[in-house]
Parts: sequence; C-alpha cells; structure tokens
Amino acid sequence: MIVGYPVPGVVTGKPLSIGGSEGRGEATARGCLFVTEEACKARHIPLRGATVAIQGFGNAGAIAARLFAAKKAKIIAISDSRGGVFSSRGIDPAKALRYKERANTVVGMPGTSRISNEDLLGLKCDILIPAALENVITLNNADLIRARIVAEAANGPTTPHADQVLARKGITVLPDILANAGGVTVSYFEWVQNMQSYSWPESEVNQKLEIVMRRAFNDVYETSKKYHVPMRTAAYILAIGRVAEATLVRGLFP
Repeated sequence: MIVGYPVPGVVTGKPLSIGGSEGRGEATARGCLFVTEEACKARHIPLRGATVAIQGFGNAGAIAARLFAAKKAKIIAISDSRGGVFSSRGIDPAKALRYKERANTVVGMPGTSRISNEDLLGLKCDILIPAALENVITLNNADLIRARIVAEAANGPTTPHADQVLARKGITVLPDILANAGGVTVSYFEWVQNMQSYSWPESEVNQKLEIVMRRAFNDVYETSKKYHVPMRTAAYILAIGRVAEATLVRGLFP
C-alpha cells in the first residue's frame, strides 16, 4: 500500500502459494537439531542412542522428536498441556503423533507410563528440549534437572536464577536465541527469495540453514570458552559485539 506494488518479503511464514519458503514449517526444530548435534560433539555425547525428553508436542516439539529419532536418538518422554508419557524403551514419534490426533493428547499412549510435565523436566537424560511455554525451568526445579544438555526450543523457558543453577551444575544450556533461531533464519531466507522473485528447493533451504546454525553454535561456543561464561552470556557478548563493531565501522549517519 505504501509503495504501490507488491512487496511480499515484508511478511514471512507465508503459504507457498503466495511466496512462502520451502522448509519453513520444520525450520525451528531442524535448527535446534543442528545446534544440539554440535553441542553433543563438544560434550562428547554420541547423538545415536542419546536419550531425549521433550516438553511440548506441538509444532516444534513433535517435529524435533521426529528429526532426533531419525538420527537414532531415543525419545524417552514427551508431553503436552494435559500431561506426559515416558518409556525407557523409546517412543515412536510418528505413532505418538497419530495417537495425539485421535485423543487430542499424548497421555494414555499404549506402551508408555504417565508422567507430569514437572516429572519430565527432572528425568535423567542426555538432552532435554523444553519446547512449550516460557519460565518452565525455575529456581524451584532447576536443582532437579538431570539432563546433560538443555536445548531451548521454546522462547524463554529458563529463568535467569535457574540459569545460574544449571551453570553451576555443569549443564550445557543452548539458549533460545541460538537453539530456536532456525525459524527466523528461514524467515530471512524467505525474504531473500522474495527479493529475488525466485524460490529455492527445500534441500537448498535446509543446506543453507545447516551452515548458518552450525556456524552460529561454533561462534558462540568459542566465545563461551574465551570468556569462561555460559552459552547464553556468550551469545549476548557475540551479538552485542557485532552490533558495536558495525556501528564503529559505519560511523554516524543522518
């Protein structure tokens, strides 16, 4: 309306028929997978056979379960707003999704035992993925967390005080601005494609996303080691440093 011609890139996450990007629906979960894979390498945790608990079985959580399972990780627990389920033998994400479509919850899925969302957070596992609400890991339950890696697929699932507890326990927290940045990254890709009036195939989108996410992890990880700080603090140091450098290089302008 302002410029007098279509500018589809001003809105992202669009349907494919009006300029959306292939791969956008899976981007948040896929980006979380790439970052977590890099964290597993740094912690010397083989992803194949690693135990994974996922709080939240909506778009990000359900897709993350499928992608991690495809890498031969073992999904031992999943949950939604009505509760969770656990199986030490592993949960098939496809079967869980089909069950949820029928029952509107994962609770009661055959071959699993019922647990609460709070119980899920305290499970002993290699990877915990909070993929639902904010402020679910707090000072009240941070001491109960037994995961080796917490990958924040949700926005703000860990409170600042809980962050400090997890750091003292030696748990690697992959902060939301890194772990769930796959979605906004592919939104940027969508804008680029709209600017070019050209669409990339999904394989190209995923390949570009993988490059960005793995590089982002390693940049944050190196900053974390350099300053001896947790990953969240390192992400802020890196981000603010880049803005500051750009401001100095560019200088003041009208």
